[in-house]
Amino acid sequence: MARPDDLAERRGLETDVYQPAEDSALLASATVEAVEAGDAVLEVGTGSGWVAAQVRETREARVIAADVNPHACRQARDRGLEVVRADLVSPFRTDSFDVVTFNPPYLPTDPDNEWDDWMEAALSGGETGRRLVEPFLEEVGRVLASSGCVLLLVSSLTDREVVESIAADAGFETEAVREESYPFETLWVLRLFPVGPDTS
Repeated sequence: MARPDDLAERRGLETDVYQPAEDSALLASATVEAVEAGDAVLEVGTGSGWVAAQVRETREARVIAADVNPHACRQARDRGLEVVRADLVSPFRTDSFDVVTFNPPYLPTDPDNEWDDWMEAALSGGETGRRLVEPFLEEVGRVLASSGCVLLLVSSLTDREVVESIAADAGFETEAVREESYPFETLWVLRLFPVGPDTS
């Protein structure tokens, strides 16, 4: 997990791929708990592939790791994962996954201070911190099985209530299944369920 003032420091240490941190562990824990044997699981924005590897190692599930960053795809593949280079969920078939998990870039970043590199893509959530959260929530329902769920890591820096409102507009109910507080932010893992048709 990175504080806003860690962006330059992380860029100096990790120039291409986001490495596992506290937020990764929080998401991995929630995902492992949600996955059942035989599930098809997609990790979007896999980075080094650490979260996907935790799921694969503890559950009898098919796990696919996806990232737009070719360096991340290489690192995830080196972990023995099945990897697809993808922009969010665009290449995947409808109703393909029982669980989709995502730790999006969520650090609010002034456009004047952005760098055009892979670490920027891994960390910066744009001005609101929701640059990828919004399109992800608009698209993920298509690839999710009707009884499936989404696990989304959310920071207080990106405004949880706004994220939940976007999720509701996209047809999801939400519940927080993990929470960790730090001096500079609170992290949650939200579990999202598709809302069934209204039969009343």
